[in-house]
Amino acid sequence: MTPARLLLVIITATLTSWGPHVAAEKPVTGIVIAGWLEKIAFPGHDFLVKAKLDTGAKTSSIYARDITRFERGNEPWVGFTLVMEDTRNRVHQLIMEQPLQRDVIIKNHDGDHDDRPVVELEICFNGYLHKAEFTLADRHQFNYPVLLGRRFLSEVAVIDSSKTFTTQGRCP
Repeated sequence: MTPARLLLVIITATLTSWGPHVAAEKPVTGIVIAGWLEKIAFPGHDFLVKAKLDTGAKTSSIYARDITRFERGNEPWVGFTLVMEDTRNRVHQLIMEQPLQRDVIIKNHDGDHDDRPVVELEICFNGYLHKAEFTLADRHQFNYPVLLGRRFLSEVAVIDSSKTFTTQGRCP
């Protein structure tokens, strides 16, 4: 066997032995390079919203008012109004009711802590429909009504902090 052929056999054997381990890892198919700011949409609504992509936040957050907790069929639910300013500076209010997924305690910049409900919502990101968990929060003082955190981003995007608006906001 020639040295070149032997090297090819060794490389092939090595790559083949890595195969099962690599295949067991989470596939990267469908992950996009996104900017720190992207547009998203909500199914059934014809407007785009700016969302900040924040790897420093574990859970995504969305601007909600009039948050009320109630029970439906002995299960905890949350009623709320999403307040979304679209890319044309028009404000949309989406009245919703969703099952409560859990509560989280968020440490604010001033050191205080908030107890926030978490709900699952559908959003269009990069042309695909996704389900994501969001904390419901008063985000009126922030520049963007939606913050997409690590739990969501780890499944769909790698962030290029020098870019904005690199993805498709609407679902086909």
